[in-house]
Amino acid sequence: MGVAMRILAVVLVVWLIIGVIAAAQRDYFSGGDATCAEFGTTAVTILAGPLNYVGVNEKVKCDLPEPSRG
Repeated sequence: MGVAMRILAVVLVVWLIIGVIAAAQRDYFSGGDATCAEFGTTAVTILAGPLNYVGVNEKVKCDLPEPSRG
């Protein structure tokens, strides 16, 4: 059981590293303040990992409510 868990952990780390590389290649880490959609798209790109290189191009849309003034 211990060996299987280590292999799974290594695969997961490599998967996420590939996702970070894909996000960096798409320049998702450049710029200043990120909007909700930019943050979501970056997160989904990282989680998709190697799927980014087989045609997955995920985009996230989100609208946050404006804070009330009063």
